[in-house]
Amino acid sequence: MKLRIGYLISGIATGLILLAGFVRTIPDGNLHIVFCNVGQGDAAYIRFPDGRDMLIDGGPDNKVIDCLGRHMPFWDRSLDLVLLTHPQKDHMQGLIEVVRRFHVLFVARSNVAHTSLGYAQFVEAIKTRNVAVRLIEQGEQVNIGGARVSVLWPSSEQVAKAVSSNLAIETGVTNVLGASVGDLNDFSIVFHLRYGTFDAIFTGDADTRVEGKYRGGPLASDSIEVLKVPHHGSRTGMSAAYLDWIAPRLAVISVGRNNYGHPTPEILGMLAARNIQTLRTDEAGDVEIVSDGDGWQVTTLNR
Repeated sequence: MKLRIGYLISGIATGLILLAGFVRTIPDGNLHIVFCNVGQGDAAYIRFPDGRDMLIDGGPDNKVIDCLGRHMPFWDRSLDLVLLTHPQKDHMQGLIEVVRRFHVLFVARSNVAHTSLGYAQFVEAIKTRNVAVRLIEQGEQVNIGGARVSVLWPSSEQVAKAVSSNLAIETGVTNVLGASVGDLNDFSIVFHLRYGTFDAIFTGDADTRVEGKYRGGPLASDSIEVLKVPHHGSRTGMSAAYLDWIAPRLAVISVGRNNYGHPTPEILGMLAARNIQTLRTDEAGDVEIVSDGDGWQVTTLNR
């Protein structure tokens, strides 16, 4: 009898876990943004108000898979959109396994390639899984579940530089030519996300070399709630003028403990001087922001 009771209790517990996971899949009308703790790199998961989702970058290894496991139901193996800001290892490497393991509807990227083995594997995974690819640039907008994604950078002129300097790739991997680290950062995708009156800016590694080319352009709001700090808080990640233009209430720095000096005292000082709340993934773990299109709240998961 005790054994049967034990089975019953175990069955009830399993049922409750499954029910909780099912409830998480039901669209709640809120925008969920999770900045994943993936070490020294970038990865952010977005679940839109209608339940569709998006992954921006994948970090330097497969820790992004663990983050998705923490914030997606365990049986959900699909992603509507994967966006690669630029093909550097600390943003791209984890996406290889994501494309292999998940059903990805679309991959979006700028028209920039790299000679690395990791990039070749990423392209091969996309081809093997027959994932559609869309090249995006400044001015494009996508409406998803009541939210709007607007691409701020790179511009068509910048993309033309990629083509002329042999950084561009159209198909396959055989014609991929070299690019310096600085060059790749200059082509990093920057986009603005808006849901109701809530706004967030995702910057990849685009830093002070290019910020002036889109800074001051039109935004959908006078105030930005959340800024993903450019380039892990590097000294050249952003200028004071850029920070004053964005004027965020919360700054999130995606960074690892082995962080090459990131975030720098200069960037932390700029944020502190403006009384901007700042969270770092190496200290806070995953950072989740939830907004109903009006108010918003932030929670952290330190692991």
